Amino acid sequence: MGWSGGPMSDFARQLRDKQIVKFTYGLRERQFKNYVVKSMAAKGRSSTQNLIGALESRLDNVVYRLNFTKSRKFARQLVSHGHILVNDRKMTIPSYQVKVGDRVAIRPGSRQKGFTRDLGISLKKYVAPDWLELDKENISGLIKGRPQASSINLAGNINAVVEFYSR
Repeated sequence: MGWSGGPMSDFARQLRDKQIVKFTYGLRERQFKNYVVKSMAAKGRSSTQNLIGALESRLDNVVYRLNFTKSRKFARQLVSHGHILVNDRKMTIPSYQVKVGDRVAIRPGSRQKGFTRDLGISLKKYVAPDWLELDKENISGLIKGRPQASSINLAGNINAVVEFYSR
């Protein structure tokens, strides 16, 4: 059953938003906390911008954002099983941080597998986020820039997540 009391406290709201973002990216608590702590310690951009950049730049998320899969869980599995290339090298680490200029592709030997059968059809209609460039012919993508918090549509409030960990 859900919560049905009075108004939600700030702590409860922050905890709920943290859980939403954490589950969206499929991370465990320690791994997620490490991302938040690193984003708060980094200089230059805001903590929320750093956190979004780190989460969106994970290889499994990039595979999902390029529409090679329908879910982040399946994208994580594809990376773990060695179906994804980064700059023509097989990568099996889902948390690998892609950089601007990296090329992400499905391994040529994996293109005959069942999961890529209808990929050409779904890619024809797909428009990649502005920080990614999708090559629909070669089933690959190029990282053009850093993801911006304003262009990411998350169910949870990312500012509340940073506030949750800064107390």
